[in-house]
Amino acid sequence: MSTNKSVSAKDGGGDGSPPRRPGNAFLLAQLGAHAAARFAERVGQLDLTPAQAGLLRLIAWQPGQSQQAVARTLGTPPSRLVLLVDGLEERGLIERRRNPEDRRHHALYLTAAGTDFMARLATVGAAHEDDICDGLDQRERAQLQELLERLAVRQGLAVGVHPGYRPPAAR
Repeated sequence: MSTNKSVSAKDGGGDGSPPRRPGNAFLLAQLGAHAAARFAERVGQLDLTPAQAGLLRLIAWQPGQSQQAVARTLGTPPSRLVLLVDGLEERGLIERRRNPEDRRHHALYLTAAGTDFMARLATVGAAHEDDICDGLDQRERAQLQELLERLAVRQGLAVGVHPGYRPPAAR
């Protein structure tokens, strides 16, 4: 029985040559999975999930948004958002306030404790950034960020929104 295997050059061939380097998409996926797992570990030490951390960050950046607006921004079902908001409100990190312009809707704000907590989260985030970007100088970090933002925009992703979320129009 013949075992005539066809091996392509990209696999390294059967001639002992090293395998081809992985492509950019693979490396982004590999690093992204690693970074996400490490971030989850880090924010877990603050008793947070990455989704909760993202919601806190969004509320800190744009306080006073309605729950519906936040759900649209994140591209998440309002019922899922309610669970996240409930958990953070129970911890005293955020609060719902009636929207004076539309009393049917609640606006989301950080509490004083939430603002203090964001400083801890920022420290964790900075350590994570430094760890993931170890080996790059400041110029290289800025260049990498610019390139990744450009790719994210071209892919229809909302820059700064958790990778698991997409605005409804981009789906």
